Amino acid sequence: MSSPHVREISRADHLAHLRTHPDASHLQIPEWGDVKPDWLAESVGWFEDGALVTAALVLYRPLPGTRRFLAYLPDGPAIDWRAPRLERRLDPLLAHVERRGAFSVRIGPPLVVRHWEPATVAAGIADPDARHLRDLAPDGVDGYALDVAERLGRLGWRRCAEEDEGGFGVGQPRYGCHVPLAGRTSDELRAGLAPHFEQSLRTAESAGVRVGWGAAVDLPDFHRLYTQTAAHDGFKARPLDYFGRMWKALNAEDDDRLRLYLAEYDGEVLSAALMINAGPRSWHSYAASGRRGRELRPSSSLLWRMLCDARAAGADVYDLRSIAPALTEGRLLGRLRFKTGAGGRAVEYLGEWELPVGSQGKVLQRALNAYLGRR
Repeated sequence: MSSPHVREISRADHLAHLRTHPDASHLQIPEWGDVKPDWLAESVGWFEDGALVTAALVLYRPLPGTRRFLAYLPDGPAIDWRAPRLERRLDPLLAHVERRGAFSVRIGPPLVVRHWEPATVAAGIADPDARHLRDLAPDGVDGYALDVAERLGRLGWRRCAEEDEGGFGVGQPRYGCHVPLAGRTSDELRAGLAPHFEQSLRTAESAGVRVGWGAAVDLPDFHRLYTQTAAHDGFKARPLDYFGRMWKALNAEDDDRLRLYLAEYDGEVLSAALMINAGPRSWHSYAASGRRGRELRPSSSLLWRMLCDARAAGADVYDLRSIAPALTEGRLLGRLRFKTGAGGRAVEYLGEWELPVGSQGKVLQRALNAYLGRR
C-alpha cells in the first residue's frame, strides 16, 4: 500500500464521500464553509492507491498584515484516530496546508476522553466538596483517546488553551453533553428525565405550550429571543444575517439539514432553537428564550420535542453542545442542570491541538497568540 497523500477535492466528491461515510461532524461538511465567509474553505481528501479514503473541510484565516494563514479543521479530521501511526495521516495534511500558505494547523480530534452519567453529575452538584467535573469519578474513560493525546504530544502537537477564541472565532468547547438515542423508545427517553425536568415538562404541557417547526420567515422571531439570551448571559450575539446565511447554506444540499423549532403560547414565541442534522447525529444549537412566559417552562417542552424528533429520524445521539464543567453556583450551573436533567451525559473531549508549520511557523504562531490576546 502506498503512503497516503492529501489534495484538494471538489465539493461534489466531498459530498459523495459523506454519503458513504456519514460520521463527520456538521462542522466538517462542505456546506459549513458557506456559513463562515471570513474564512476560506477547502475540501481535501486523503488518497491511498488512487482511492479516496478520507475527506475533510479545512478553513483558512489570514493573519492580519501577512499572506499566511491559520488552517483549522473544527471537529476534524475524521481519520482513523486508533491507527498506530497517526503521522501517516497528519503529515500529508501538514504538507498540503503548508503549500497553501498555512503557518499553523489547528485540529479537533472528535474523541471523547471521559463521560459522566446524569446521576453522577447531579450527585456532584449536591456535593459541597465537588467543584468541577474532574473532581468526580467518571463513568467511562476511553484509553484510546488518552493514547492519542500522548502520541500527538510526541509528534510535536500542543493542546490549545480552552479560552483561546479571540477575534479569529477559533475554538470548540472542551466539555459537552450527549443524550444517547440509539435503541431507545420515547417512553425510555422520558423515563430518563430528571425529576426537575419532568416537572417542568408537565408544567409546559398542562399550560398548553405548543412546539412546532419554523421556516426562514420565522428567523426574526428566533433572533429576537436569541439577542435577549445573549444580553442575559453576557455573550456577543451574532447578527440576523448570520442565521439567514446558515439557513441558506446548510439547507442547500439537504432541506432537512437545519431545522428551526419554536415554542409558542397564546400566539407568542417564548423559546426557540436550531437543530442541525448530519449523519447519525443531531446538534442542538443557539437555544434562545425571552423573559416572558418563563414560568410556563417553554424550553423544556421545546427540547423534549426536539429529542423525540431526532430519535424518530434515526439519530443515534442528540448533541446538546457545550456545558461549563464547574459544579459550584454560578450563571452557567443552571444550563448544566438543564441539559443533564434532559438525560444528557457530560463528556470531556480530547480538545483542540495546534502545530506550527514551515520555517516561520513558530514566529507567526507567537504573533497570532499576541493578536488574540489583544482582542
